[in-house]
Amino acid sequence: MASQQAEALKAMMVMVRDATPDTSDHQPSVEEMRTGAEFGMSAMGVMPDGVEVSDTVAGGVPALWIVPEDAAADRVVMYLHGGGYIMLSAHSHVKLAAGIAKATGCKVLSVDYRLAPEHPHPAPLTDSLAAYGWLLDQGYAPGRIAISGDSAGGGLTVATLLALRDAGLPQPAAAVPISPWIDLEGTGDSMSTKAGVDLMVRADGLDRFVDMFIAGGDKHDPLAAPLYGDLTGIAPLYIQVGGDETLLDDSTRLAVKAAHAGADVRLDVFPEMQHVFQAALGMMPEADDAVARIGAFLADRLSR
Repeated sequence: MASQQAEALKAMMVMVRDATPDTSDHQPSVEEMRTGAEFGMSAMGVMPDGVEVSDTVAGGVPALWIVPEDAAADRVVMYLHGGGYIMLSAHSHVKLAAGIAKATGCKVLSVDYRLAPEHPHPAPLTDSLAAYGWLLDQGYAPGRIAISGDSAGGGLTVATLLALRDAGLPQPAAAVPISPWIDLEGTGDSMSTKAGVDLMVRADGLDRFVDMFIAGGDKHDPLAAPLYGDLTGIAPLYIQVGGDETLLDDSTRLAVKAAHAGADVRLDVFPEMQHVFQAALGMMPEADDAVARIGAFLADRLSR
């Protein structure tokens, strides 16, 4: 059963949704969507104490260093934010990334990859690979690097693993996709079975994101839609997803596909939770628990 805090947050989301003007005859512009998404994320979560945030450039890509007190100097998590490849930023996700940094006990490099429609696929992947390569150039051993990301950033996390493998580059120690978006066509049953309870992600909205992200390209390209990739040889995965998500089947299918490919994979489904509920860190116990699990998993993998 969801906590009182989770139910209160859900009630607030329903109120906001019901108060939102009908846009069926007017699609919001990209800038309007971006402004709304940034505002929504700003209300989510609590910035943890004892974390220093600074701007950097990683392989030519803007990024944030997020460094907790007493962070291990030789370990790092590269974080890839969500937003449908269209919206949000490293700054919008700084509270979630900082929570992961504190839970893991190491630095986080949060990557501000380029967004569509100005920069469609493969620009986000190109930037992710550049940032990962920069970490290697800085002297971080692959076994001391992890990659994590939420939603589109979760899909980008898996795509990065595939691209690294295909290029003959070393895999990181582990990866944590959070509510990953890996199917650009929305073929999972949960797109319909969870439509009545998911307050954030709808099929029609995803279709618009896809059109801008893929820009006429192949919706089955594994580096854009990792559901269609061969997952052989990728790093260990720890997948988290909410039980009330339309994207639930993206996570469950990713776990099954990775297991069949011989990957080390763990999946946690959190009952009654919404898309990327971890962003409510500090506001509800389910988010705190999920981030603590991520931290424990990564701390173990990065210390082997």
